[in-house]
Amino acid sequence: MKASYTAGPDLHVLPSALPIPGLGDQPVNAFLLRSGEPILVDTGMPVDREGFLDSLWSLIDPADLRWVVVTHDDRDHTGALARILEAAPHAKVLANAISVTRISEEFTIPQERVVTANPGSRVKVGDRELSFHRPPTFDSPGTLAVFDHSDGTLYSSDSFGTVVEEISQEFTDLSEAEFFHGFEVLNRAIAPWTALVDETKFLAPVHELAALRPAKLLSAHGPTVREAAVPRLFEAMARIPSLPAWLPGADLDLEAALDAVEPPPAA
Repeated sequence: MKASYTAGPDLHVLPSALPIPGLGDQPVNAFLLRSGEPILVDTGMPVDREGFLDSLWSLIDPADLRWVVVTHDDRDHTGALARILEAAPHAKVLANAISVTRISEEFTIPQERVVTANPGSRVKVGDRELSFHRPPTFDSPGTLAVFDHSDGTLYSSDSFGTVVEEISQEFTDLSEAEFFHGFEVLNRAIAPWTALVDETKFLAPVHELAALRPAKLLSAHGPTVREAAVPRLFEAMARIPSLPAWLPGADLDLEAALDAVEPPPAA
């Protein structure tokens, strides 16, 4: 784990990194909104579980957490979920039913603690209204992007992420050439089907999200991107299907690297 930082008022980023051999580091972020009915978006990697929990509970009392949004069921988004639900008795999980079903292969979430959402759903969370969308690129069928209409923040799950040599908090802190190179690699690697997709159909969710005019774009795998730069990421995403399929080198097992395994048992 890295030290948490703020991306806006009462909006905290809980960051980590996943080394991708031969490419660099992939940011791995979860997000905590402390105002109103506090919301946690994703729950980190299993290998970071203890550090993640220490960081999270330093920012909020477990009894105050009300919602855990799971953008999808991959291990780097659900690493501390079971422990959080044990510690936070008032927290409910907000996720797609496919993600909840796949999470249940590992542990059970009581039905009364689950609220399901689909692309097109809107959910009131205290004084916030969240809408749910299918992001342009994804590697799990349960993936949801989340738009917070109260402050214009788009939580885009895996989509719009990047791989860089050195992780930065803000898009403007990175070399744009490096960011967009990593962007093209990651968004094709997590969605190899983009090489086969109908480009017109692919553009529909890009345009849908762009029409929201996000004030901030927060990817689970990227820096904070603020309003002026957000349209450039949509433009870059629109080009993904026209790029040749990305194939890892023979020395790179990307799938294994992305599957954040459980930490070894204590001796």
